[in-house]
Amino acid sequence: MRRLPRAALLQLQLALLVAAGAPGAPVSARRSLVWGPGLQAAVVLPVRYFYLQAVNSEGRNLTRSPPGQTSFKVVVKSLSPKELVRIHVPKPLDRNDGTFLIRYRMYETVKEGLKIEVLYGDEHVAQSPYILKGPVYHEYCACPEEDPQAWQTILSCPTKEPQIAKDFASFPSINLQQMLNEVPKRFGDERGAVVHYTILNNHIYRRSLGKYTDFKMFSDEILLSLARKVLLPDLEFYINLGDWPLEHRNVSETPGPVPIISWCGSLDSRDIILPTYDITHSTLEAMRGVTNDLLSIQGNTGPSWINKTEKAFFRGRDSREERLQLVQLSKENPQLLDAGITGYFFFQEKEKELGKAKLTGFFDFFKYKYQVNVDGTVAAYRYPYLMLGDSLVLKQDSPYYEHFYLALKPWKHYVPVKRNLSDLLEKVKWAKENDEEAKKIAKEGQLTARDLLQPHRLYCYYYRVLQKYAEHQASKPEVRDGMELVPQPEDSTSICECHRKNPSREEL
Repeated sequence: MRRLPRAALLQLQLALLVAAGAPGAPVSARRSLVWGPGLQAAVVLPVRYFYLQAVNSEGRNLTRSPPGQTSFKVVVKSLSPKELVRIHVPKPLDRNDGTFLIRYRMYETVKEGLKIEVLYGDEHVAQSPYILKGPVYHEYCACPEEDPQAWQTILSCPTKEPQIAKDFASFPSINLQQMLNEVPKRFGDERGAVVHYTILNNHIYRRSLGKYTDFKMFSDEILLSLARKVLLPDLEFYINLGDWPLEHRNVSETPGPVPIISWCGSLDSRDIILPTYDITHSTLEAMRGVTNDLLSIQGNTGPSWINKTEKAFFRGRDSREERLQLVQLSKENPQLLDAGITGYFFFQEKEKELGKAKLTGFFDFFKYKYQVNVDGTVAAYRYPYLMLGDSLVLKQDSPYYEHFYLALKPWKHYVPVKRNLSDLLEKVKWAKENDEEAKKIAKEGQLTARDLLQPHRLYCYYYRVLQKYAEHQASKPEVRDGMELVPQPEDSTSICECHRKNPSREEL
């Protein structure tokens, strides 16, 4: 059989790579795609972001990182040379599948607008440069959109949220007087962790019920951030800052359940669920006060699938007994599982027997092909971050849930594991023996999580819960005795000139 000349062979290999959209295919800057909320001036977020899909010269999407030394870069600057503003633009996050995530945080507002240049080498990508006509507000501008429907349209908020519909099915109407009478007595004792909020004329007031309410800093910050962006409905409600959902009455009981708002739900409770304080705080502090957030995790998912260690991995505190079982299983089956407890509080007597593992940076979790998600005191708040990685998530069956769980299906987005972990090793073995199927489930879960957990979707969800709550609340909310105003940051209005009317305290 006649061999092809080396030059012809290389050309054939290149052609095959191009056809497959593989890394060897040349990138076409003009054919590549750029899209996302960070290209719209009216979408105000703590960190603005958008996406880039690398496309080759034949119009095929790349499915892995582009080859060579040429890289994508982004420049964000004010349109007017007279406006000197500070904008932090880190390197694009390579998501290792041919797509990139671009982030930028504004520290000042620009009146004239922004110019965003997306470059591959020295060549403009897609429709670059992108012009965002001003004003373009930064996070701490209190310039709310007066038309909530217009704001939701700009953010492309979903028209339906299944979890919200399910939560409010128990509350066709909300009896404010029942809440005022019952909640302080039932949940506001010395050990309570409940905060009573009133939102009136887009101002936020609160009073604490119980001793353990320090986490009100997290509910305060996201409510204030939301109020800076859109006019909120007038309403009065209670937020539970504790771990466990509170309301366990059934709808058929008399008196019926009261609509407590919590960060975590359970199958035997009636609480109304909001995105957890963990993901909202990390969204507010992204590129500033935290390293793990819903965006940064996407560019730090470890080696490619084929180069990951073929073991299940877990690190965490001793906040549930099954976590101790994990460590014992790991000791007995080190070829399948690497699990360790990093801090003992609930089962301190077990430390000598099981040992204490060193802390592992979260990004390093993704060096392993399989991630074990086991509840803590309630739902493990690491779960959204695990789903955004590119490892296969082995999720313990659980009565607890967060706001987005309804959209995730076992064997499509993750592999389910029994509550008592009795089939965990069997599931790890299945994943090792069915590598392509495991990879497919991991990718499907990641893509779904990327959609569900976009930061702007958190704002949509929060607003929709407050809107629905206000619609169901018949009585007029009031600022009650003992409530105090939760102020916006000192500079939120002084440094921003709003092009729309901003309600003032004198209007109250």
